[in-house]
Amino acid sequence: MHEVSRFKDKFYIVATSSILDPHRLIIKHDETFGVFSRFGDILPFGKGEQGLYHEGTRFLSRYLLEVNGTRPLFLSSNVDEDDILLTVDLSNPDLCERGRCLLKRGTVHIMRSRLVFEGHLLEYIRLRNFGSDTAGLRIELEFDADFADIFEVRGLKRRRRGRLLPPEGEKEEIRLGYEGIDGVVRSMSVKFSDAPDEVKSGRRAVFTKNLKAGQTDVLFLTVTCSAGRLRRPMAFKQAESKARKRALDFMEDVCEIHTSNELFNGSIKKAVSDIMMMLTRTPHGEYPYGGIPWYAAPFGRDGIITALQCLWIKPGIARGVLKFLAETQSRGFDGRRAAEPGKIVHESRKGEMAALGEIPFGLYYGSVDSTPLFLMLSGAYLKRTGDLEFIKEIWDSIELAVLWMENYGDIDGDGFLEYVPHKAGLRNQGWKDSGDSVFHKDGSFPEGPIALCEVQGYAYAAKREAADIAEALGEKGLAKRLQAEADRLREEFDRFFWDAALGTYVLALDGDKRPCRVRASNAGHALYTSIARPEKARMVADILTSDPMFSGWGIRTLCDKELPYNPISYHNGSVWPHDNAIAAAGFSRYLLKEHFKKVFTGIFEASLFMEFQRLPELFCGFHRRRGQPPTLYPVACVPQIWASGSLLLMLRASLGMEFDPAALKLTLKKPVLPEFLDWVQLRGLLVAPGKPVDLNIRRHKESVSVEVEKRPPDVSIMVYK
Repeated sequence: MHEVSRFKDKFYIVATSSILDPHRLIIKHDETFGVFSRFGDILPFGKGEQGLYHEGTRFLSRYLLEVNGTRPLFLSSNVDEDDILLTVDLSNPDLCERGRCLLKRGTVHIMRSRLVFEGHLLEYIRLRNFGSDTAGLRIELEFDADFADIFEVRGLKRRRRGRLLPPEGEKEEIRLGYEGIDGVVRSMSVKFSDAPDEVKSGRRAVFTKNLKAGQTDVLFLTVTCSAGRLRRPMAFKQAESKARKRALDFMEDVCEIHTSNELFNGSIKKAVSDIMMMLTRTPHGEYPYGGIPWYAAPFGRDGIITALQCLWIKPGIARGVLKFLAETQSRGFDGRRAAEPGKIVHESRKGEMAALGEIPFGLYYGSVDSTPLFLMLSGAYLKRTGDLEFIKEIWDSIELAVLWMENYGDIDGDGFLEYVPHKAGLRNQGWKDSGDSVFHKDGSFPEGPIALCEVQGYAYAAKREAADIAEALGEKGLAKRLQAEADRLREEFDRFFWDAALGTYVLALDGDKRPCRVRASNAGHALYTSIARPEKARMVADILTSDPMFSGWGIRTLCDKELPYNPISYHNGSVWPHDNAIAAAGFSRYLLKEHFKKVFTGIFEASLFMEFQRLPELFCGFHRRRGQPPTLYPVACVPQIWASGSLLLMLRASLGMEFDPAALKLTLKKPVLPEFLDWVQLRGLLVAPGKPVDLNIRRHKESVSVEVEKRPPDVSIMVYK
């Protein structure tokens, strides 16, 4: 029985305690990531999410460094700008015995450098005595492994678990293991470069050090995570070298962004580094995983939106996303997994609970919007790259996605995309998928099939993009039919979803076609997809940027006048960066410059108050207070992939950038820069493969100028002011 089932959301993330220390150090590579304290330790404090995770399981649940049985003094800690190397600087406390000080505090510098790579955590510990006398001390490293599934860490209770195995190994290597109910033996080994002087209970290694004045000593250790097959340890330098090369390879074809605002440059740099870190190799190519710690897995919706956000600076991400989603597209029916032919996956999980079916998310299809978003990305990728050969490769999946929309997505045949709350999985299946996120004006929950506002926009854009793809492939009859269906959907959307009294589009329609007359941020997505009528777009933008909906930092998910409004909730009053970016891009599309700049500025300024200038998944929707930062949400993922891409999407929208690779043409339509940007430089922006351009964009009092610094002779650049 799940302990929070009374919240009507069986997969609610439990938070019985606050973050005791909000400074968290996070590093990730592929299926392995670590969440550490500022000391570099792993301790079961606060929310209890610290740990080293691999393939959906926490392997290292305790990791503590002590000096003579006490915690060292904290000096500083950070992760480098490429999100590869974590470094912690510590020092010894005053070490006393029987009233006599044996070693004065600050005598020995302790540096911990760490990275994760291919299932390993590799750490380099360096000790240096800055004193004038010999320093004697004990370095003690304590380890433990609970092998908890990520859903257990989130708060789900299991009826039974597998068997923890007793510690094994010699002094140079400690091994802990777990025999799962799924038949998989998961093991964690800790291997030291030098044998400890003592090992206690198989979980505590003690190193006695006597450092002469000025002497330096080092210790290497490797923690290796294995699930079903043993991994061989890896050298620290080898792992770091491979990780650095991967970062260089990623950046090789990424458009460089530099602006007049060094703080904005920092936020963009962190965003790009986080996107690189979250890209994960899968059997179907690289995919941007959702977020750390709770969503370190492939999510259809999140990956697609991230690919759209990054399409202008790194279109290769979109190709990987499309390939993965085409390969995992459902080909049949499975009620427990909400699978239907042609449906695009919502999420895919590894770990014992997924393997046993204790959760339905091993390969789960419970989202109504991943499929139309897949079609939107397919068309956007073709327009950005001209890569028709790849589109031909996934054409069968595109056709199946179209058929899903027609045969299964429109449950009652009214032309709208809908979902029925899924008893085995998620009640709500749009991007606001918590159990209480869709409701009527009086707070009551609607019965299905439920048609969400933003999903109709996605369906409209999906049909238009699929029509363009069909036209490019010579399927003219299909193209004509899809375009006609899109036109009809736009008419019906305006008729059923527009509410003149609210001055915006309603949140949803219930199964009886009764509108959920709620002012919510979902309406902003209607502008992004262009389903909104031009005469309605400004009214929507006015509502979204008014005081009841705009916190000062960004657009709230819900108007503060609505009954269930709560600025500390997940979806009913919080601020989500990606949601704001989509709305802002919609404002730009309808040339609502002042509304656009207001949102762009608010989200950017919020990033300045976040640790490492890293936008979180969401933050609380309290009204902005003078001199105070945004209020953090207690269990937000940081980094979170579509939050990372938010500033990138808004910068592209700011410049009104469109690509025509076949004609080798780049167009900037009505570019506008907010007040915090005097100029923007773009270097190596690919108009087509092998066709980079360099641009300087500068803001003036009433306009924006564009200087072409470098371009191939066959590339044309058009600017419409």
